[in-house]
Amino acid sequence: MRDLISLVRQLSPAGVEFKKLGEVGTFIRGNGLQKKDFTDSGVGCIHYGQVHTHYGVWTTSTKTFVSPEMAARLRRARTGDLVIATTSEDDEALAKAVAWLGPEEVAISGDAYIFRHELDPKFVAYFFQTDQFQSQKKPHITGTKVRRISGESLATVRIPVPPLAVQQAIGQLLDNFTELEAELEAELEARRTQYEYYRNALLTFGDGGLSKQASKQATSDGQR
Repeated sequence: MRDLISLVRQLSPAGVEFKKLGEVGTFIRGNGLQKKDFTDSGVGCIHYGQVHTHYGVWTTSTKTFVSPEMAARLRRARTGDLVIATTSEDDEALAKAVAWLGPEEVAISGDAYIFRHELDPKFVAYFFQTDQFQSQKKPHITGTKVRRISGESLATVRIPVPPLAVQQAIGQLLDNFTELEAELEAELEARRTQYEYYRNALLTFGDGGLSKQASKQATSDGQR
């Protein structure tokens, strides 16, 4: 973290400039892709619903595909583009973004925007998760049950634009924290499962006390 702060001071001695997203990129609306169009193989595609349910901050592969003929009729994200879900029933999830980092173009559905930009893709995708982005997005949300936001509205959101080297360093640092968080969650889940097992085993009395299965498990855990 200290190295990152030093890098910012070195490369941006006058401070970090803020720009509107529309000044650093272009929003392109997806078109036409529906779930019924999915195929077992072909050209990768991202449906807006999958941005909410399947993808994290960035990805190099897709969950689904469409035929090459179908893909030719659809708008496609290039490497480094963001894919943004612009409808949701949840205001906070609205405009969730995933950076596409795969080598080939991928087809994009309607109710999603492609953000083609000049910034580091991970940096921008992480920015879309910040409170700063959420507060700027909120006044532009429309709709009742289904909430929406337009590309024109997203283009007015202001983003800090440090030098590219700083953007890349921030993206890598946040990747490291994300990986650590996943490891901690996996460890916590394992401990939770272990706790539930012992709770049930120790509080189920029979055959004179601790069951043979629980005793065996305790011996196994003690040998680790």
